Amino acid sequence: MGEPLGQIRPPTCGNLVTILSIDGGGIRGIIPGVVLSYLESQLQELDGADARLADYFDVVSGTSTGGLIAAMVTAPNKDNRPGPFARIIDIFKVLTGPKYNGKYLHRLIKGILGDTKLHQSLTSLVIPTFDIRNLEPTIFSTFQVTSNPVIDAPLADICISTSAAPTFLPAHYFTNTDQNGNLKEFNLIDGGVAANDPALVALAEVNKEMFKENPDFYPMKPLDYGRFLVISIGTGTRKNDHKYNARRAAKWGLFGWLYDMGTAPLISAFSDASSDMVDYHLSVVFQVLRCQENYLRIQDDTLTGTLSSVDVSTTKNLDNLVEVGEKLLKKPVSRVNINTGRNEPIPNGGTNEEALKKFAKMLSDERKSRGTKFTQMQGNGSM
Repeated sequence: MGEPLGQIRPPTCGNLVTILSIDGGGIRGIIPGVVLSYLESQLQELDGADARLADYFDVVSGTSTGGLIAAMVTAPNKDNRPGPFARIIDIFKVLTGPKYNGKYLHRLIKGILGDTKLHQSLTSLVIPTFDIRNLEPTIFSTFQVTSNPVIDAPLADICISTSAAPTFLPAHYFTNTDQNGNLKEFNLIDGGVAANDPALVALAEVNKEMFKENPDFYPMKPLDYGRFLVISIGTGTRKNDHKYNARRAAKWGLFGWLYDMGTAPLISAFSDASSDMVDYHLSVVFQVLRCQENYLRIQDDTLTGTLSSVDVSTTKNLDNLVEVGEKLLKKPVSRVNINTGRNEPIPNGGTNEEALKKFAKMLSDERKSRGTKFTQMQGNGSM
């Protein structure tokens, strides 16, 4: 019998710190949904039908749509287990709604997550938002709950906040009170303003715990990237669409930057730039430190037309986005070329599908290894 599911031991009992990161992107969150559904299916083939993503990752981080997914895969149901992955897709069908008032989306999120709070997530959760009043990021991290208990907010409020994309969904205001009666007001918008790809935020949270010599990580050392296993999933971009150019943008005023041919160029520029810089940084660091096999970035940069929209939720577009995700699995693994800065297919690197199978095996082995070591440590009286 292996380690019971739902009881992943701390990283100090193993060899790796496992991180899952999911980008923001509105309705395009269906793309990472398809990819992650495949990864979970591979884990189930290895460890049984009850296996869930939250059983294998020390940290799950997500921004905007990715934050919704992160919360859904880590929130406990009545049996204190992650719920079925299929319920996540239903969320994307209502990302249409000030462009949308968000009321139905808010009711749906609260109906699924109820009163569940940040500390109750089944593994560590890191979700960026942006405080529009103080003009600074607010990171909801389970690692910070002890030192800053007032951020132990309801997951529903956190999800509504991180998905409040400017011009699409309203900013979210709520208050939270800790056990000492301290009250904090939150005035939050989409986490993509701060970190559309939150992988680096998740790494920062873990490194702070290592620096503090958290017993769950000690004696691991900060910035020891060889001990990290990171899977980062994007929601697709329209880089190859070449829709904009300098001559055209030079004529835009405020309205043009906010709306041009059905899109918001300014928002797209910020979110894509944010994601690309994180991927560039992590790719370079993992390659320079000779541990590039521990970092997997899956992203599609060939979206065009309504596929690149964050809010077109017609049945046709939803089906097309599912197809994009399925095709992405069959595409070759890509990695940043540190000389050119461009993402390029890895020679003989296989497909994303094959890479996920490999990572599923690594995750399964790591989990089993931790269970064995934990049992040995108990037997030796060192726990």
